Amino acid sequence: MRRRIVMSMLAGATLVVSALFGTGAPAAQAADVPAEFGTDWHDPVTAAPPVDRPHTKSCQVTLADAQFRDFTPYRAAYTPPKGCGDRWSKVVLRLDGKVKGRQYDRLGYLHVGGVEILRTSTPEPSPDGIAWHVEKDVTRYSDTFRTAQDVEMLIGNVVDDTYTGVIDVHVTLTFYAGRPSAPAPDRVLTLAGTPAATTLTTPRNSERVVAEVYATGSGGGCEEFWYLTVADPAPYSCKADRGPYREVRISVDGRLAGIAAPFPNVWTGGWSNPFLWYVVPAPRAFDVRPIEYDLTPFAGLLNDGRPHRVEVSVAGVPAGQSGWSAPVNVLVWQDAHRAHVPGALTEDRATDLADSSTFTPGAENRVRTEAGHRLTVSGYLDTSHGRVTTTVTRTLAHASVHRWTDGEAVDGLDATWTDDEAVGVAGRGPARTTRTHRTYTMNGATTLGADDRLRTVLTLGDRASAVTREGGRRTAWSRLDDTYSGDATYTADVPRDQRHAVGTSAERYRLLGSDGCYDRSLTTVQGVLTEDRSRC
Repeated sequence: MRRRIVMSMLAGATLVVSALFGTGAPAAQAADVPAEFGTDWHDPVTAAPPVDRPHTKSCQVTLADAQFRDFTPYRAAYTPPKGCGDRWSKVVLRLDGKVKGRQYDRLGYLHVGGVEILRTSTPEPSPDGIAWHVEKDVTRYSDTFRTAQDVEMLIGNVVDDTYTGVIDVHVTLTFYAGRPSAPAPDRVLTLAGTPAATTLTTPRNSERVVAEVYATGSGGGCEEFWYLTVADPAPYSCKADRGPYREVRISVDGRLAGIAAPFPNVWTGGWSNPFLWYVVPAPRAFDVRPIEYDLTPFAGLLNDGRPHRVEVSVAGVPAGQSGWSAPVNVLVWQDAHRAHVPGALTEDRATDLADSSTFTPGAENRVRTEAGHRLTVSGYLDTSHGRVTTTVTRTLAHASVHRWTDGEAVDGLDATWTDDEAVGVAGRGPARTTRTHRTYTMNGATTLGADDRLRTVLTLGDRASAVTREGGRRTAWSRLDDTYSGDATYTADVPRDQRHAVGTSAERYRLLGSDGCYDRSLTTVQGVLTEDRSRC
């Protein structure tokens, strides 16, 4: 029997936060831990921090009360809150969900006025039922929330005699009065037109432009596991023209404007082993954060008042193959003292894409992939406070070794992705540079034994460091390390009550920096939360 090691249970959904968390629980006593998984387990929990809330007056609005049984979107109307003004120090989205029975992991989106404010996935339930919640700071979308808007939400689902889990969700926005700590965008825009031909028209006095792209490989095909695809002649069940390298690109009027490494999402049915994820999901599994591109070097071009063609593509996807969803929001900060801010793009230079996959056959087949790309864009704006030049440099690298035996009874991957970005701003006060180094790692293997016992051992890492300097002096810094590890075994191809599953999982989320310290660890055994520890 051929098996792909990350056979997720996302079934045919094209999807569409930023802090997801669960309440802490006391560590279980050893006697409380069962010998194997039962019919119920701890509700999903993650070590990531909750959203900080200011101690000011608040107002709450319900966005959605929905039950998802199929692929019919939920639609409603949003009305701005009364009693908290129209400028807020923070806006917090909260999703509360529950599901019971048998169900695959599902992907979903939430749009307000056409702006995507949440992309999320769901946990797989126990027969007795689970509940979870997700929180996200959505203050950046305040411009959208100031006027009445249409609401659309979808978590594509299938309910029948076998898959019985109805996904029940309640979504709210809570508005906190006061001024935000950092200025929110003046405008939040979406692209006009069709997916094949999209245009953007920005205000003529834009002085900062940031695009965010909610990019996910999904939909049940091999692009859901793009990091495992191989090129001919390697004998593997998931193929791509050149192999596993993927790069999410954004262009303006046909000119390359930004590149990024997509995050290697693992959903809660991933790596053929839902027992890894029942309590602790993989990093970002319920927190599908957008890729951000600083398009300010192109603002002089965009500020002519005309529509401009903006396109997102994913390099490496086989021609004609679907499986990626990449909706775009554009955030704009305006110059309050000028009706028109002229400028120009002065540099748009990319290296040749390096992408090499080498197949070595044997008792254990191997594909080694090394790839990388670099882009620099620069432009200036003549603002009300003088000429300001913005330069953005982004450097991507991918290195992986994929190994498997005939029939894929053993299937493993050791992969690292880096995404380095430098944004320099000169001409208004001291020169300011922010450097961000992102690293994503995946190291694990699934083995199917002769007794049909399937074991997955896996470690995932989401790491980032950022430093801002003004006039050569460090003014802000942060360092994130979110690491997951799991080891789970069950009997494959038997009814649920005969799987005799055992498994451990752990997550440690550390965030240090000029804003303080957060450090939390979780450990589970057979679905029981045995450790919930904070160190800061």
